[in-house]
Amino acid sequence: MKKQMLKLCSAWLASMLIGLTAHAGGGPSFPLDHAPDRSTDMAALQRGAQLFVNYCLNCHGASMMRYNRLRDIGLTEDQIRDNLLFTADKVGEMMRVNMSAKDAKEWFGATPPDLSVIARARGTDWLYTYMRTFYKDDTRPTGWNNLAFPNVGMPHVLWELQGVRKANFVEVADPHHPGSTTHQFDKLEQVTPGKLSSVDYDNAIADLVAYLQWMGEPQQNFRKQLGVGVMILLLVLLFFATRLNAAYWKDIK
Repeated sequence: MKKQMLKLCSAWLASMLIGLTAHAGGGPSFPLDHAPDRSTDMAALQRGAQLFVNYCLNCHGASMMRYNRLRDIGLTEDQIRDNLLFTADKVGEMMRVNMSAKDAKEWFGATPPDLSVIARARGTDWLYTYMRTFYKDDTRPTGWNNLAFPNVGMPHVLWELQGVRKANFVEVADPHHPGSTTHQFDKLEQVTPGKLSSVDYDNAIADLVAYLQWMGEPQQNFRKQLGVGVMILLLVLLFFATRLNAAYWKDIK
């Protein structure tokens, strides 16, 4: 248990450092879109888990999550074994990636972070925006760039679903340096279509983000329900306490 807690803390700190590095990269942050809340939608969580295993788990691990924990979102062990068990032999194993850290750093310039608690470190709005703002950029080693994470080292692994887009920038006057101009984002333009429509792709990303949020704290919905129950119990106890207090003092003048 102690070893697992240390791993969890390490994964959380790594995600936080990556977030701080991204924000310190210079320039104002890209405005974030609000991620739909699907944390209680079992069907959405199952679809998100499928996307995660098929597209994310090739490079990113989730070393604090076991495959059999997916039973909590309504999947059976047979469904997990037949449809989602690609990087392990048993459903009780952790969601680890087969790619070595050395190869990952050589190919991408940095080791892809563990995604166990990425939603808690980055936030769901950031993840939702990030996965929807990739664009083609031939100046980058991977051929891709991102509006929410400029000069990102990660390629657009979902490009077949979203299609290829390019970012249009315009020259605007720099208010801080009179006489000079700066590049400002204008719009994203679809170059080639993907397998999914724009609406369907956004829905798929919402499912994926919901799964990442659930994976960061599988007990979050139970915790919220427990909190509501505790508050109701306290209100009931408060009612009886006030009635008892009134009965105790009613004959005392």
